[in-house]
Amino acid sequence: MWMDKMNQAMRYIEDNLTGEINLEKIAQITCTSSYNFQRMFSYMSGVSLSEYIRRRRMTLAAVDLQNSDEKIVDIALKYGYASPTAFNRAFQSVHSIAPSMAKDCTYILKAYQPLRFIVKVEGVEELEYRIVRKKAFRITGVRYSLDPDLEKNFERVPKLWKEAGKNGTIARLAPYIKTEPFGLLGVSVGDKENHWHFYIAAASNEEISEMDSYWLPKATWVVFSSEGTHESLQQLEKRIWTEWFPNSGYEYADGPIIEVYQDPDPKNSKLEIWMMVKDK
Repeated sequence: MWMDKMNQAMRYIEDNLTGEINLEKIAQITCTSSYNFQRMFSYMSGVSLSEYIRRRRMTLAAVDLQNSDEKIVDIALKYGYASPTAFNRAFQSVHSIAPSMAKDCTYILKAYQPLRFIVKVEGVEELEYRIVRKKAFRITGVRYSLDPDLEKNFERVPKLWKEAGKNGTIARLAPYIKTEPFGLLGVSVGDKENHWHFYIAAASNEEISEMDSYWLPKATWVVFSSEGTHESLQQLEKRIWTEWFPNSGYEYADGPIIEVYQDPDPKNSKLEIWMMVKDK
């Protein structure tokens, strides 16, 4: 079961908080790419993977500081911080005090417990979706490199959209929106070397000079519809991971994820998310 794989990944993280946490190992456990695991984790938990790991390590570090005579530098090394300065910064970001103050019982420390994913019983709000079985198709547009750390891309991607609006990319793509998915596309794709790219593109059988093309494979897609802002799209994706996938009879096929913007109004746009799926 997909949720079991997520919990196996949580156990792996917990077992390696004092060692190296290998994202590729997590990818093997969850049968997805390390990048897509970060994406799933972020939407399901409401916190980035790197921040979760930092909070768990600093929770354990605080216990060590209070209950042992270990030096701060040794505890820093134990939790993967070669620099006392970096450890001090991480500790303060979680507990709002310096590590040297942890033994003082007048200060309040924070404890973040290990995450465990469970199937969430929902149903008050419907999720509109359809299944599309589609032949291979081409997207054409502008390709940008993504950082392996998903957290950094949460800041980068909105800037790319803004830039595409200013430099004429979006206006140039608009006439080529002639095939499904109908709309301006934001597509996250990875390769076998785990390099990730983001396309601002249109699904088009026509080549566009000085723009990049990418072929998406023949696949079964689940398509979710919504209306609203970019934040609405993020909330929709959270519901997909936490409500729809655990109960759907489908698994995510670890392929490209397509965001479809069908209306240029950023404050009230018609939106779709396309995800490749396979039977469980």
